[in-house]
Amino acid sequence: MINYLKSESYRLLRKKGPHLTGVICLFLIAAAAAVLYFSGQSDPNFRYATSKFFYSNVVGSGLMIIIVGLIYNSFLTGKDLTLMKQSISFGISRNTIFWSKLILTLSYFLLICVVGIIFMAVLGENIFAGDNQAIRNFLLACVNMAPIVLSGFFLTHTLKMLRVGDVYIIIVVFFIFGLSGNMLRVFRPISGLNELYKYAPHSLLKDNLMSFLDDAVQFDYKYWVVGIGISVISLLIGAKKFATKNID
Repeated sequence: MINYLKSESYRLLRKKGPHLTGVICLFLIAAAAAVLYFSGQSDPNFRYATSKFFYSNVVGSGLMIIIVGLIYNSFLTGKDLTLMKQSISFGISRNTIFWSKLILTLSYFLLICVVGIIFMAVLGENIFAGDNQAIRNFLLACVNMAPIVLSGFFLTHTLKMLRVGDVYIIIVVFFIFGLSGNMLRVFRPISGLNELYKYAPHSLLKDNLMSFLDDAVQFDYKYWVVGIGISVISLLIGAKKFATKNID
C-alpha cells in the first residue's frame, strides 16, 4: 500500500487541478474580504464590514465546501479507469486502491480547509471590526461543521469510486446536505419524525449558522453522531461494492 500511495501522491502532485483549486479558494476568500472592507470604507452606514459577517460566509457554505471536496475527489477518481485496471492487473488489491485514493484526496482537501480557516482568521481579525467572541464562535462553528462536511466528502468519494456520474452525485449531495431538512419539515407534526428532522444534515448546518449569528453557538454532539454515521455507512458500503465492481 505504501508504494501505491507514493505513486498516486506523485501523480496528484503533478496535476495542476489541486493547486489551481486551492489558489481559487483562497482568492475567493480574499475577494470577499476586500469587497466587505472597501464597501465599509466607502459607506459609513454599511453594516456588514465586520468579522462576524465575514466568517458567516463560510459557516453558511457547508454545501459549497462539500462541492469543493467533490472537486478534490475527482482528481484521483475521475478519468482513471484505465490506470485502475492496470493497477489491478499488477496485483494491487481494490481495497488498497479505494483507501489510498481516499487518504490522498482527503489530505489535500483538509490542507486547503485548514489553510483557508487560518487565512480567514488572519483577515477577519486584522481588517474588520469585531471582538474575540467572533473568532471563538467561528472556530466552534467550524468544529460543528467538520463532521458533516467530511461525511459529504466520504460520500462523494464512494460514489466517484463506483463510477456514478457527477451530475447524479451533485443531486444526491444537494438533496442530503441542502434539502433534507426542508423535505422532513413536512413530517414534523407526526410523532417521532420531529427528531428525525433535527438530525437531518441540512437542518444541522442551518442550525449551526443561526447559532453563530445569534452568538449562541456551542459544541453539539449531534453533528458528530450524524457525520460519523454517514461516513461509516458510506465507506463500508463503498469499499464492499468497489471490491466486486466490474470496471472493464
